[in-house]
Amino acid sequence: MFAHNKRLQYTVRVTESNPGLANLLLEQFGGPQGELAAACRYFTQALSEDDPGRKDMLFDIATEELSHLEVIGNLVAMLNKGAKGPLAEGIDSEAEMYRKIHGAGNDSHVTQVLYGAGTPLINSAGVPWTAAYIDTIGEPTADLRSNIAAEARAKIVYERLINCTDDPGVKEALGFLMTREIAHQKSFEKALYSIEPNFPPGKLQGDPRFTGVYFNMSQGEGDMRGSWNQGDQWMFVSDRNEQAAVDGGDGLASVQLKTEEMTALDIMAKRTQSNPTVDPPTGAELGVAPGGPAKSVKSKT
Repeated sequence: MFAHNKRLQYTVRVTESNPGLANLLLEQFGGPQGELAAACRYFTQALSEDDPGRKDMLFDIATEELSHLEVIGNLVAMLNKGAKGPLAEGIDSEAEMYRKIHGAGNDSHVTQVLYGAGTPLINSAGVPWTAAYIDTIGEPTADLRSNIAAEARAKIVYERLINCTDDPGVKEALGFLMTREIAHQKSFEKALYSIEPNFPPGKLQGDPRFTGVYFNMSQGEGDMRGSWNQGDQWMFVSDRNEQAAVDGGDGLASVQLKTEEMTALDIMAKRTQSNPTVDPPTGAELGVAPGGPAKSVKSKT
């Protein structure tokens, strides 16, 4: 059961109308790193979670993300408020209205013309929200890592949005939302480390022949060694010959076919085989002088 409190989690104070900024903030309203995507991601994870601690945490954070959706939505609505009436009532001249919604430094025509300066579930480019943004896989050690990354991406987007405005009230609200992304990262990371063991994700362990091998497959200027490819836990392989057929086989693909499958395959191969001795003229070659470019042909009138 959800019970809505009409007071926002963080007070929204917008100094002046700014539809262009409102359009940018939609990235965190209906975008892939936005609050709705986060709320849906954690809520659906909570529904299927069997651990009581993680279930409670996911429901708490999912519900808070809905409150963040409300904060960012109110920011968008307030920033659009000054343009909503004039657009609906046609107060300005056509030229002036066009300049306001599509002039230099403003790109709010999508939200103003199509959505009446409202708060549509789209990103800043006008792309509708989609459940494809939810990347839950149903394995806690994998989903918690994905949640940590999602909160990190959202924090970066908020940082960029903060850099796009000098409105103190907007900056404060965005700063609060950005800070809560940090808190959620901490909760998810603590929950991940409370699962022992938590790496590798899932139940099955990797093949010990390959879990500690680093293949240096991109070689040349810029090659570097570090904790990610050297030390007691790593075997560094740079020899090209040692990077092929590491399983000890011949490195060629094979399949065992039934007799009737092999017979049909032979028939098809014979029917479609190439004749290397044939050199037929092609359409690309017609009209091309030997060893030179195509000749121009004058049309007769």
